[in-house]
Amino acid sequence: MGEATTLRRALTQATQRIATVSDTPRLDAELLAAYALGCSRETMLLARLDDLAPAGFEMLVERRLTHEPVAYIIGSRAFWTIDLLVGPGVLVPRADSETLIEAAVDDFGGRAPACILDLGTGPGTLLLAALAEWPAATGLGVDASAQALDYARRNGEALGMAGRVTWALGNWTAGIDGRFDLILANPPYIGTGEVLPQEVTGHEPAGALFAGADGLDDYRRIIPDLPRLLNPDGIAAIEIGHEQGDAVLALVEAAGLPARLVRDLGGRPRCVVAG
Repeated sequence: MGEATTLRRALTQATQRIATVSDTPRLDAELLAAYALGCSRETMLLARLDDLAPAGFEMLVERRLTHEPVAYIIGSRAFWTIDLLVGPGVLVPRADSETLIEAAVDDFGGRAPACILDLGTGPGTLLLAALAEWPAATGLGVDASAQALDYARRNGEALGMAGRVTWALGNWTAGIDGRFDLILANPPYIGTGEVLPQEVTGHEPAGALFAGADGLDDYRRIIPDLPRLLNPDGIAAIEIGHEQGDAVLALVEAAGLPARLVRDLGGRPRCVVAG
């Protein structure tokens, strides 16, 4: 890109290049350009396309061409109604996971959960989104990764929720007492033999992705404890792989809880609601 290249032209060129590594090349290019400009994507698209391409944009594109996730490059990811700080060592929040929040909102209707547990909280994705949805609620976020919990704490502080949430280093439900109105969980559910894109396996933590040969190991640890952790009128919303619906439904029913399947916006099974 020459010095006189406009941002509009630079975006077109970057989109063509990023298309070799991404299914969303134009969006990726726009997010990287807005980051380089130091403004929102919306502001850039409305008012900055005829500016010169920003310094540093080319370097960001080169990083994307190595399959580095956009969220790692720009250091944040939008999820539900909030923005989260993310980086190496944490799972990148995905839009599919919003299905869990949607399912909980549908289930609670006009009422609100008072206490929320997030198992495998990562950078606080599901818990902080839920606390944003229900401003009077408090929560506990548990993760086995101290690095992930550091991001979660920073996100809680940035969102003004530090006083409403407790973060704990732990192994799923082990050592947790008390009962909760809403339990959220996005455990690893990829089978160890499954092939994932280089963007995922080359950058995101394996411990947040893989769960035994059939991808069900962590469900087998979490689900039997749900009856003792849920309040009588509480629910758990658990993310699943799109081929795991029957298996996870069976585990929930074996634990003595009613269960239903919720599909994501693409029509794929994405969430099991227990309780």
